[in-house]
Amino acid sequence: MKKRFLIAGGAVLLAGVVVGVVLWRTWSTPGLASSGPATGYAPLKLDEADVVQRFAGAVKLHTVSTGEAPPSAEDLDAFHAYLAQQFPRVHHELQVEQVGHGALLFTWKGQDAAAAPIVLMAHQDTVPVDVDTRSRWSRDPWSGEVADGVVWGRGALDDKASLVSILEAAEQLLQQGFQPKRTLYFAFGSDEERGGEQGAIAIVALLKQRGVHAQLVLDEGGAYTNGLMPGVAGDLAMVGIAEKGYVSVTLSVQANGGHSSQPPPQSAIGILSQALVRLEAKQMPARLAPTATAMFDALAPLLPFSARMAVRNRWLLGGVLIGQLSKTPSGNAMVRTTTAETTFNAGVKDNVLPTVAKATVNFRILPGDSVASVLEHVRNVIADPRVTVTPGGEQNEPSPTSPVNGEGLQLVRKTIGQVSPGVPVVPYLVTAATDASHYVPVSAEQLRFVPYHLTPTTIERFHGINEGIPVIDYLNCVQFAAQFMRNAAG
Repeated sequence: MKKRFLIAGGAVLLAGVVVGVVLWRTWSTPGLASSGPATGYAPLKLDEADVVQRFAGAVKLHTVSTGEAPPSAEDLDAFHAYLAQQFPRVHHELQVEQVGHGALLFTWKGQDAAAAPIVLMAHQDTVPVDVDTRSRWSRDPWSGEVADGVVWGRGALDDKASLVSILEAAEQLLQQGFQPKRTLYFAFGSDEERGGEQGAIAIVALLKQRGVHAQLVLDEGGAYTNGLMPGVAGDLAMVGIAEKGYVSVTLSVQANGGHSSQPPPQSAIGILSQALVRLEAKQMPARLAPTATAMFDALAPLLPFSARMAVRNRWLLGGVLIGQLSKTPSGNAMVRTTTAETTFNAGVKDNVLPTVAKATVNFRILPGDSVASVLEHVRNVIADPRVTVTPGGEQNEPSPTSPVNGEGLQLVRKTIGQVSPGVPVVPYLVTAATDASHYVPVSAEQLRFVPYHLTPTTIERFHGINEGIPVIDYLNCVQFAAQFMRNAAG
């Protein structure tokens, strides 16, 4: 009896200690990371109407990447000519080179040749407009129309606002006589929507050949968000410090075919369907990668008490946190390599058994996993020799994670604190793909942020219907780009 009493007492004591630790860690959550006082910031004095019209003119120009090809040389030449006309100082005073298939590399020489340069990135190409959706656009997708406080058109958000605002900011700074202390590069890929092989990758090869190693590249992939993080009110500046990898896997089944009146026990479609069901039912395991923990640590002061308790006590409640995140598509994408079955093709006629069935499964790879581990997972889960597993040609491993205390994030945090005082800066994992990942061989840090505002409504405009960016957001992009250049090289 005494022994049982001692055991019970010990258990109660241990439980009390655990509860105490959990509550103490929750209550002692550090405050928001500070950007410091918003000093040293003088907004550019802009002729806003002219600035917006220059941007709108760029949106009107077709620079479309399709599944078959990047933008045509003719379309890219027309876009380049427009940029040269609209930003004459940039094109006169900076070195401008065409690289690969119409990619652009601007070099703004710094006064200190020993200082590591900074690369500001964007891409020229856009996705197409689905002809079946044209009637659902409220305005012509190639109009560049400015109406209701928005610049409308395909590419306005992705990614011409970023590209044109960089050139606009540089043009304004040159007019003021600004000269950078360290070299600034503007690197504008031409085929990001197709993986960057003829654009960003060509620029990286050139920089590598010249021995350039930048301190930082800053690309698209993060933004101000509002209403996208459950339990958190107000704007958040989400800065991508890493991005997921990418591989698509083709699954195929060969069969004898024949007449549908005498089918075998399983057709090619049935065999392949079972494989797909297995992959959806048994996905790769969820876990909290360092990018997720960095995000949660930054968010913790803003979270409701119960959520903050789970975030601050991952040693005990990590499984609960993962379970909750896994319930939503966006949360699930943060904690696992995702499995997305995207195409299925088989058969030619209703009374003919198919001889071939094929499907595509797209995986976005969490840091810590790899293309090889994805392929191993696919083969082990399917476990059927009748199903051939073939990885696609476009593959990217997950990018390295840039340090949360690195110079790059400090520069971004400082600039956000000046241009948008009081907005918390949150590092996070980009679940889509950007050109920034290609720059790992020629840079120490790769960050992703463009200062426009995304809500549950506006985020649907990416690659979607009625793409457009509010005028105020575009002007903010110009101010941010200029101030970032001052902070990075002033």
